[in-house]
Amino acid sequence: MEVLYLDLWFCLNFLCDYLLCLVTARAAGLCLKRRRYALSALLGAVDACAALLPGSAFLGNTAWKLIVGLLMGWIAFGEERRPFRCVLLFFAVSAAFGGALLALSGGRPIRLSLRSLLFAFLLCYGVGLLLFRCHALLSEKETKNVAVEFGGRRAQFSALYDTGNVLRDPLTGARVLIVSPQALRAIFREDTALLAELDPIQLQTLSASLPLLAGKLRLLPYAAVGGRGLLPVFPPERVFIEGIESHDYLVAVSPQVAGDGFEAIL
Repeated sequence: MEVLYLDLWFCLNFLCDYLLCLVTARAAGLCLKRRRYALSALLGAVDACAALLPGSAFLGNTAWKLIVGLLMGWIAFGEERRPFRCVLLFFAVSAAFGGALLALSGGRPIRLSLRSLLFAFLLCYGVGLLLFRCHALLSEKETKNVAVEFGGRRAQFSALYDTGNVLRDPLTGARVLIVSPQALRAIFREDTALLAELDPIQLQTLSASLPLLAGKLRLLPYAAVGGRGLLPVFPPERVFIEGIESHDYLVAVSPQVAGDGFEAIL
């Protein structure tokens, strides 16, 4: 008779559900909200463990699993702009994840292990990013009116809404708004030329002597078709997109982003 340890079952299910939320967020291009994903995974792990207890056979039926799945999706993505779309994507990713595990088992009953979870996660993560990038290439570009407040000052400009912009802060998961120095002239005024002329390392070194940027500027690594590099970024006080305040944004400065009808990339 096979022995199943409840603590191991809990940990494996928690990890599996957390990875599902993470893959869904990456595939949808969302700003990562790891605490909400952890709460969602906690619900899934508790439900999986409760289903093993005596007298809890009803927890294994399809209707109950659907309810729990909806609750998990709403906990993880209920604060997003399109929560229902995210929840549906969460179910699709879960189905793909289960299919990957079933394929690994050769059609036999699935035995969860860290190795199979890792392989299935990497597979789904790669497919999710591929689909997201393909969608980004096919999506129509548009510009949006953006306002940034920093140091008690406000700058307004047009930003190209690019769904292919997947740049995120690796520390916080915040989205990155890439802005040309000239678009920020209302904020930095006479120091605007420094943003355009100095390379990122020089700018970070000099930022200690600039009142607005002292202790706030840091460098963010990025990779693009043209190569790799560093972007100077700072946390704005507030960001408005089409008049609606948006949170979890960093502002990066780059002289190369300005184009016909826009001064930033969103």
